[in-house]
Amino acid sequence: MDIFAFVVLSSSSLLLFFFEFSDAADSIYKSQSLRDIEDTSLVSKDGSFALGFFSPGNSNYRYLGIWYNNIPVKTVVWVANRGNPITDLSGVLMVNSSGSLVLLGQNSAVAWSANSTKGARFPIVQLLDSGNLVLREDYEENYLWQSSDYPSDTWLPGMKLGWDLRTGLERRLTAWKSPDDPSPGELSWGFDLHHYPELVTKKGSKKIFRSGPWNGNFFSGMPDLQAKFVSNKDEVYVMFEMIEKSAITRAILNQSQFELYRWVEEKKEWSMFLNFPKDECDTYNLCGPNGNCIMGESPLCQYKIEFVKFIGLKLPDSTDSWVEESTDFEECSDKCLNNCTCSAYINSDIRNGKKSGCTMWYGDQIVIRQMAANNRKDVNKVKYKQKMKVIVIIVVAIAIVFGVLLIPYCICKSNRAPQRGLINKKRAGNGRNKDMELPLFSFSSVSTATNYFSASNKLGEGGFGPVYKGSLLNGHIVAVKRLSRKSGQGWEELKNEAMLIAKLQHKNLVKLLGCCIERDEKILIYEYLPNKSLDYFLFDPIRHGIIDWATRTHIIEGIAQGLLYLHQYSRLQIIHRDLKASNILLDKDMNPKISDFGMARIFCGNGSQATNQIVGTYGYMSPEYAMEGIVSIKSDVFSFGGLLLEILSGKKNIGFYQCDSINLIGYAWDLWKSNRSLELMDPILGDTPPANVLLSYINIALLCVQENAADRPTISDVISMFNKEPTLLPSPKKLAFSFGKGTEDLGSSMRKAEICSLNDMTVSILEAR
Repeated sequence: MDIFAFVVLSSSSLLLFFFEFSDAADSIYKSQSLRDIEDTSLVSKDGSFALGFFSPGNSNYRYLGIWYNNIPVKTVVWVANRGNPITDLSGVLMVNSSGSLVLLGQNSAVAWSANSTKGARFPIVQLLDSGNLVLREDYEENYLWQSSDYPSDTWLPGMKLGWDLRTGLERRLTAWKSPDDPSPGELSWGFDLHHYPELVTKKGSKKIFRSGPWNGNFFSGMPDLQAKFVSNKDEVYVMFEMIEKSAITRAILNQSQFELYRWVEEKKEWSMFLNFPKDECDTYNLCGPNGNCIMGESPLCQYKIEFVKFIGLKLPDSTDSWVEESTDFEECSDKCLNNCTCSAYINSDIRNGKKSGCTMWYGDQIVIRQMAANNRKDVNKVKYKQKMKVIVIIVVAIAIVFGVLLIPYCICKSNRAPQRGLINKKRAGNGRNKDMELPLFSFSSVSTATNYFSASNKLGEGGFGPVYKGSLLNGHIVAVKRLSRKSGQGWEELKNEAMLIAKLQHKNLVKLLGCCIERDEKILIYEYLPNKSLDYFLFDPIRHGIIDWATRTHIIEGIAQGLLYLHQYSRLQIIHRDLKASNILLDKDMNPKISDFGMARIFCGNGSQATNQIVGTYGYMSPEYAMEGIVSIKSDVFSFGGLLLEILSGKKNIGFYQCDSINLIGYAWDLWKSNRSLELMDPILGDTPPANVLLSYINIALLCVQENAADRPTISDVISMFNKEPTLLPSPKKLAFSFGKGTEDLGSSMRKAEICSLNDMTVSILEAR
């Protein structure tokens, strides 16, 4: 009896697989299909939605879509093959042999497929009453794939819009190109991810409308939207809630705006009850930085440079904001007033009439608008005016506010006239801002730009700390140097580098774009140079062949020009004190740019000065500096000479041992004395450089590394020597550190210098010129 029952059940199952499902089915199984030519469709159990093939508007193309089944106006809410229409009735939806959902078109070519992470052994494709098409295993509730994760232009009640942070999945609406073409258009609607997420409508990459951030009850710029917002480490999403359970409601992003509709059965039509943007004040950045747009006022845009308390305000663009849930309002206020870059603050959560959390904004405030006191519609007979009254934002407009590369910053100077006594008294105690005149980036913008300092964005690491590749909001690529807490470096080092480079402008010096000194972070933001540093090419057995003789001479001359500017033509005479191959960066055209000014020193005159702080990298420091702490422009000339020998030979000065020479300088000197200097040349260069030119460069390098600083040429002299014949150049005298391996002349000061250079960085005291 049991065996008989088993046979009957198995046969029934086989019949189910071999015959197409009935027209009113809500599911298909493996080996079943939905065929356009047969005009079949799936219908959800309650009859609300249907899945099948259709042609939009006046188009003859065929698409697989979901639409409302129980209203007379065909309203499509989801399209599978948006960008890949089928030109005839050959469309077939099926689960293939590997358990994946696929749509086949002409000649059985795949027109679309569900990108599920794994196939199903016993798959079921089901259209739910919510309008969601799902793929799952039989007898299991977990979905392997669902259409609501890949929305088209329509947002249905109960459908998540936002991010799954665990998988990186983004659910974003994209408008149809036209009523006849469901392929993705220019307009999109979804979350911008940062510390205070908000919904944003974009046209391409340009923002045209933003919802304002969530305040615990609603989005500050969309108070009428009934929604549930969730933000945690796993997900950031908003769920559109139905006004009435029995109402048929949908939200749609069309070619111009975001709209919410309700089906009116009496009129047999859709009625729009909300739309965004609502009016002119919803236009993104209409009033520019720190302007408040007020409908009905003349002019629309109002500006105030003072403390202002707003009630019922659409909060500013939250791209450059910071949120801390555990901070109360008083602490929030103190943190903002003690931070030069903070320009606004508010409680981040006002649920149930309570005020908690802290949100702070940095730099210019973009897209502020005054919301009307009675602009909330009484959809669910809730008096939202009472909720609006508890929103308070304090905007602190700094006297001098600028924007660089779309990243806002303020200028804090000790001699600036006070704007408000309380703020300036508090900020005066913050020594970091004294004499600081530099673009300040918010930590949130830097973190977002570097993909939260991900390992995949890391370019390298030096004594200062790791360097990351970053992308700003306007698409500009930058290099972000983040101070490592283990490096032993601090604010003085960062300020030294930032202040110096901010005052320097030369094509052969790296360009500093700004810094971040927020949350105990010390970060410098530079222009991004795609070819990394000189040592990346010069000392690599494969890559060093890329830099031929013409490129090397171009690099040499560029470094010399950069040094000439530092020593002679800049507003401040600068001694770099750490010139080496790793501190020469290369742009896309292999133009050299001197970088890393953390230990540079502002100098006065061409004489020498003593310092008790020996910094730099062993092998590049001049003897008088390494042993006695005597520093001058000739210190950089010595480093340039050692670097020049490295470029010519392709060998490192540090760690170089040949015959009885302690380093590359000693080896070059030995070859010079025995008239064998051409042996120094990098073999990869072959016969390219003329012998007389190569000898000139070697001669110049040896002149630069002479033991006595007075014997060394200035960098200006060096540049003039490049075009002279070797016979016209003076002969080098005794060189520094050219002794044998057994030398004992280096002394204790040299050993200290080697120790202090482990991080390749410290700093000297700044002196006015």
